[in-house]
Amino acid sequence: MNANLIIGMAKEQIPTPALILDLDIFQANLQRMGAFFSGPVKLRPHIKTHKCPIIALEQIRAGAIGITCAKLSEAEVMAEHGIRDILIANQVAGYGKPERLAALADGIDIKVAVDNKANIDDLGRAALDFGSRIGVVIEVNVGNDRCGSRSFEETLDLAHHISAKKGLIFKGVMGYEGHCVFTADKTARSTACRSANKILVDSAEMLRSHGFEVEIVSAGGTGTYDMSGIYPGITEIEAGSYLFMDGCYSGIMGNDLFRPALWVLSTVISKPEPGLALIDAGMKSLTHEFGLPQPLLSGAVLKGLSEEHGRLALLPEADYLKVGDLVYIWPSHGCTTVNLHDRYCVVKNNRLVAVWEIACRGKSQ
Repeated sequence: MNANLIIGMAKEQIPTPALILDLDIFQANLQRMGAFFSGPVKLRPHIKTHKCPIIALEQIRAGAIGITCAKLSEAEVMAEHGIRDILIANQVAGYGKPERLAALADGIDIKVAVDNKANIDDLGRAALDFGSRIGVVIEVNVGNDRCGSRSFEETLDLAHHISAKKGLIFKGVMGYEGHCVFTADKTARSTACRSANKILVDSAEMLRSHGFEVEIVSAGGTGTYDMSGIYPGITEIEAGSYLFMDGCYSGIMGNDLFRPALWVLSTVISKPEPGLALIDAGMKSLTHEFGLPQPLLSGAVLKGLSEEHGRLALLPEADYLKVGDLVYIWPSHGCTTVNLHDRYCVVKNNRLVAVWEIACRGKSQ
C-alpha cells in the first residue's frame, strides 16, 4: 500500500490524483446486476472494466458463474488469485501465447475465442504439448464488424476443425453487439440488439443441427444486458461497466438502476486568473476518447487535458475555487481510466476503508 494512504483517513486527505470508489454505490450496483441474473441466464462479467481480482471475487460471490477477460495476461493474474472459470473473449495468438494458455489450462476451466483455423491449429498443438485441454468458443460477427466468423458456413467449418483437435474442447459461440450498446434511443438499441442476438443464436442452432453440443452462447454488454439477457437462446452475458457507470453509459442509460461509483479526485494547483483553474489530473489520470470527463461541481466545465493538467472553465458560481481545493472528476470512460491507476481508494462515509490494487493494470498481452 502507498505509505501516504492510511485506513480511516478522511477522503479529503487522500493524495491526488486518486481513483476513488464509493463502496456503498459499488455494492448496490453489484447486487442489482447479480439479482437480474439469478435465473437461467448467467452473468460472466468482463473484468477489463476494473482489472482487480478483489472485485472479480466480489462479483462471483454475488452470483457470477466466472469472469470474462480481454487478454491472456489478465487471465493469468486472475487465476493466480484463485478464479477458476475464465473466458478470454478474444483471440490468443502470437509467439509463445498458445503455450502460455495451454499451461494456464492445467487445472483451470479456461475458454478462449477463435475465428480462424491457423489459430486453432496453434492452440491444438500447444494443448497436446502441455497435456492440457483448452475450451474453445467460436466468435461470430453479429454486426460489430471486428473479429468473428462471417457466415454460417465458416462457423460450421471452424467447429469441425476444432473437433478434430484432441487438445481442444468445443464449448459454443460468442458474439458482441458492440455496435448497439451506445445507441441512445432504447427502442433503436433493442431492435439492433435483437438482430445481433438472432445471428448468434441461429449460429448455435445451426451447429446443434449438425450434431455439435453448444453449451455456451455468450453475448452482451452493459448497454444491452437487459435485452440480450432475456433473448431466448443466450446463456450468459459479459457486461462489466455497470459496476462504475461512467459518464458515457450514464448518458445513454440514466442512473435509475446503476449509479456512478467511480471518480478521480483532483486538486486545484493553480488559479492564474478569474474563470480559470488548473487541476493536477491530466491525460495520465483521465481518458477522453468518449468525450472529456466532467467535474462534480456546478458551474465548472473541464475544457481540456494535457499530460499532467486539467483545464477548468469556471462560471461565477464556481469561481470561488482556490489553490488546494479538491474537485471530483467523473470519468467519461471508466475502463481506460482505471488502466491509468495502480489502485482504488475505496471510501465509505467519507473515509478510506480499503485500498484495492489494480493487479491487471497494463496487462494487455
